[in-house]
Amino acid sequence: MRVYNFSPGPSMLPLPVLEQAATEMTDARGTGQSVMEMSHRSGDFKPITENTGNLLRELLGIPENYRVLFLQGGASLQFSMIPLNLAGVEQGEQKKRITLVDTGIWAKKAADEASKYAQLCVAASSADKAYAYIPPPPVPAPGSAYYHITWNNTIVGTKWPAIPGTGSVPLVADISSAILSEPLDVSRFGLLYAGAQKNLGPAGTTVVIIREDLTGSAPSWVPAMLRYDIHLKEGSMYNTPPCYGIYIIGLVLEWLKKLGGVEAIGEINRKKAALFYDYLDASRAFYSPVDKSCRSLMNIPFIPRETDGPRKKEIESRFVAEAAAAGLVNLAGHRLVGGMRASIYNAMPIEGVEALIRFMEAFEKTIP
Repeated sequence: MRVYNFSPGPSMLPLPVLEQAATEMTDARGTGQSVMEMSHRSGDFKPITENTGNLLRELLGIPENYRVLFLQGGASLQFSMIPLNLAGVEQGEQKKRITLVDTGIWAKKAADEASKYAQLCVAASSADKAYAYIPPPPVPAPGSAYYHITWNNTIVGTKWPAIPGTGSVPLVADISSAILSEPLDVSRFGLLYAGAQKNLGPAGTTVVIIREDLTGSAPSWVPAMLRYDIHLKEGSMYNTPPCYGIYIIGLVLEWLKKLGGVEAIGEINRKKAALFYDYLDASRAFYSPVDKSCRSLMNIPFIPRETDGPRKKEIESRFVAEAAAAGLVNLAGHRLVGGMRASIYNAMPIEGVEALIRFMEAFEKTIP
């Protein structure tokens, strides 16, 4: 029996995608072989990667002066690649400045890595309230090479309510947990990046969307595998790419296009999120700790209203265990913040959210 998987990543995939991949496991599109067996430079695999890239450009409305890369290392490797390529300097030269807004654990990780290669200016932070809000966007620090934000904060469940204006400073965003969840104006950004394992496909593939004028400026000492210009020149095939991941992403994009594209899934996602937030706001047992102005559509943390520490933990543990037994899995909050969290990515049907609400309504009645 299929369960409703509320994992923040790797997350559930659309059932039609899994079924198609299963039918093609040993014979992909009449080639007599699995995608996992194909040479990445073969005539059999080339149409797969081209189709995936073209679909992504179409669905996101990526302008012509932007390039798409399929890389490895997750979004975490981009925490290093971005400053090395956009703000790196030759040895002995003065470090360039970058601006970053701290809205959670992943933003802080990006800041820690960037500080190794550039002069970091953390212009604003929501750490004072446990990252439960998005601070007003500050102007970039003078002379910044780029301005970094984490568009959707998977752990704490916040999302930027609007794209900040950064003037001539390129805006860079981690969109791992929100890519393709609703329309986004790519032209407002210099670079976007996303790990695939939330809304795109299986873990192991990273998508980078970069404006052409931001490529080719990495200093000479940067290793080849960490240079955007080399990966672009080789069409994401400087080394063997994550072939099966690219193939599954293509199937996910085909599924999304048939559904009506990003506009259509955005409407569905807003409906799913509204259902769950409305329930939480009216619940006597649970609540959302996130400021209403910046609630995520994708990741919804929730906490028992019970304030007693040991009793609160007992409720959380019992909730997660009983939900799993009911086929609602991976609802535990992140290990660093606790509580519970429902990740309702594109592949989560509205029926899954409704099933979770029904379970929670029944669970409430068991709390004295």
